[in-house]
Amino acid sequence: MNAPTPSATPPTPAFSSLPDLLAQQAHRQADQVALQFDGQAWRYGQLHARSQTLAQVLRSRGIVAGDRVAWLGLNHPVQMALLFALTQLQAVLVPLNYRLAPAELQAVLADCTPRLLVHDKAFESPAQVIAAQAAIDCIAVDGIAMDQGLGDQPTLPQAGLPSLPPPSPTAPALLVYTSGTTGKPKGAVHTQAMLLANMAAAVQVQALTPQDRVLTVLPLFHVGGLCIQTLPALYAGATVLLQARFDAAATLASIATERPTLTLQVPATLKALIEHAAWADTDLSTLRAVWAGSSLLPPALLTAFEARGLPLCNVYGATETGPFSIALPPEHTADHAGSCGWPAPGVEVHLSNVQNGVGQVLLRAPNVVAYYWPDVPATDADGWFHTGDLAAQAPDGSYTIVGRAKDMVISGGENIYPAEVENALTHHPAVAECAVLGLPDARWGEVLAAVLVLHADTRATDEDLTAFLAPRLARYKLPRHFLRVDSLPRTALGKVQKKALQALFNS
Repeated sequence: MNAPTPSATPPTPAFSSLPDLLAQQAHRQADQVALQFDGQAWRYGQLHARSQTLAQVLRSRGIVAGDRVAWLGLNHPVQMALLFALTQLQAVLVPLNYRLAPAELQAVLADCTPRLLVHDKAFESPAQVIAAQAAIDCIAVDGIAMDQGLGDQPTLPQAGLPSLPPPSPTAPALLVYTSGTTGKPKGAVHTQAMLLANMAAAVQVQALTPQDRVLTVLPLFHVGGLCIQTLPALYAGATVLLQARFDAAATLASIATERPTLTLQVPATLKALIEHAAWADTDLSTLRAVWAGSSLLPPALLTAFEARGLPLCNVYGATETGPFSIALPPEHTADHAGSCGWPAPGVEVHLSNVQNGVGQVLLRAPNVVAYYWPDVPATDADGWFHTGDLAAQAPDGSYTIVGRAKDMVISGGENIYPAEVENALTHHPAVAECAVLGLPDARWGEVLAAVLVLHADTRATDEDLTAFLAPRLARYKLPRHFLRVDSLPRTALGKVQKKALQALFNS
């Protein structure tokens, strides 16, 4: 089978801005369902009208171009309406990772200083606490939307509100935080043009059409859940079957009854699906492919889906790259197992410092962010984003990720930087020094392990350490294994030898 020919020429976006996208879809197919959620249908005409009304609500609250508005909650149609409303105002949505500890959320709010925090019912209590501590306004979904007449037509008067200019493609639209290698959160700034470029590439590679029904179960606070299929589906005029959060039983039930044609998962959710009691009897016939956001898919998952006649495709990228950067299409899942595929249209890939055929992945494309909030460059002088991942390129042009230069750990689809956990551990009074690494895990892909050197005459049980970290870090960042040693193995230059630490766990 012939390999796809990657194109460095990006597809031309069909829309000038996100509000233009929604307005044109509402004009073309007002009655087509855009979002199906909790038994209710949000049609394109309704989603457009509701986003317009929401923009008026936000303007009446003083939100202007450049302002940030944070969202804390599970997946919800109002989050999508909020994104389109804010882009109409040239303001910025900051979706918060609800898995973070309060101290981590505080760090994000302190960095981006939003004017408003919008939350759903599930996160009412933590939202009120962190908003009070950050001294910002806080309002519930119902208070900002449903109670103010978000029907099929805008209802708030525009008196006193001058007309808005067309949004600039270069206006920041989305601020998504990712942990830095030093442990400090960094906000990747996505403009409207970057989001549209990512959608155009994702639509082309996945062959999305208005007839598609896309099942979204991954969190929309990640670019994976939001930008690999959900926004591209709306770009294509398709229907998004939105679930509040992933649940294996609910996902399989939706596949059986709502009949999606595509869905996006991560290795941890894929494993949960194939191990569920309903997996074998669920009718998967309407799915033409399942996509995964992962650098490497375990062979057992590929085998399980191939046995059901389903190609398990792959997307490689990062928070800073759209993330639709390199993709393995359905026609090559069987003959390129382990590969993440070829560059998406418009994406340039370069391997730097190649040794023995392996080099660091550098990406350059219209969907790659230029800077972190507020003005820290995210790329080098030539526009290349340095991923820190190591890859090899096959003669047919496809890429396979073989490691991570910066020791990043991916557990259950979440990126974790060991330095962040190490920084937290060193604040424990018994810990003299430590090193954190990832260990293979059948369920989560990887889990964290911490190797500790304790101060003399001190002790700290595993339970003590976990209790110390729990209020400081998200649950998925907590080490599952602790090992105490007299000293950490180091190189002549003083760098911790993590391969030597991994050997301790294998002995």
